[in-house]
Amino acid sequence: MKAKPGLLLAALTLLIVAACTAPAPRSFNDPNEEGNRRTHEANRRLDRALIRPASGAYGQALPKPVRQGIGNFASNLNLPGNIVNNLLQLNINGAVKNSWRFVINTTLGVGGIFDPATDIGLDEEMGDFGQTLHVWGVGEGQYVELPLLGPSNQRDTVGMLVDVFTNPLTFGAPTPEKYMGPVAKSLSKLGDRYDFSDTVDSILYDSADSYSQARLLYLQHRRFQLGQEEPVEEQGDGYDDFYAD
Repeated sequence: MKAKPGLLLAALTLLIVAACTAPAPRSFNDPNEEGNRRTHEANRRLDRALIRPASGAYGQALPKPVRQGIGNFASNLNLPGNIVNNLLQLNINGAVKNSWRFVINTTLGVGGIFDPATDIGLDEEMGDFGQTLHVWGVGEGQYVELPLLGPSNQRDTVGMLVDVFTNPLTFGAPTPEKYMGPVAKSLSKLGDRYDFSDTVDSILYDSADSYSQARLLYLQHRRFQLGQEEPVEEQGDGYDDFYAD
């Protein structure tokens, strides 16, 4: 018997509420660092052998406007899920803005390939289930490095799973339409890897400790997104915070 999305959502929410504790804003919680480092090294090898070459081929084969259009299309397909999370967070203004953005870009923007909504001031309002859990008071829990997906935490890992079911375009769409979103998002990620190759390479291959640096950057960026702007302090691993004066 297949689990209903509502029951899965409730079960996963209870699981993460039970598992996660909120660390201090200026700290990190990484008790499984040894295992995370092994995953990080596997991700680095995968990037070197497959993702970086594929992104280079993708970026050189398609001009920037085409890659941008694919990225816009993928972003537009994410908007229904954003709207659901906006509503769960009681962010009515964000839900209305994203709804108009979806309508305008889907129609005038030719299915989202173009982005006229931004031109008229309708910027995208972030909305994912990890953010929703944060609004409900759930702490980020332990830091984790996910295979292929990279840095995350317990709360956002559960959030990514739930987001599959909160976006009606990816969960409720018929075959083969339901695969359009994942394919477009994967191509968009390849485009990002190509556009920011110098930065990604400097983190993964040029830094003295790429794991610590990736962890630091992820935690700072995610906490900034959620309104926690304090910098992260590394403790006890000999890593120098390059943001420090």
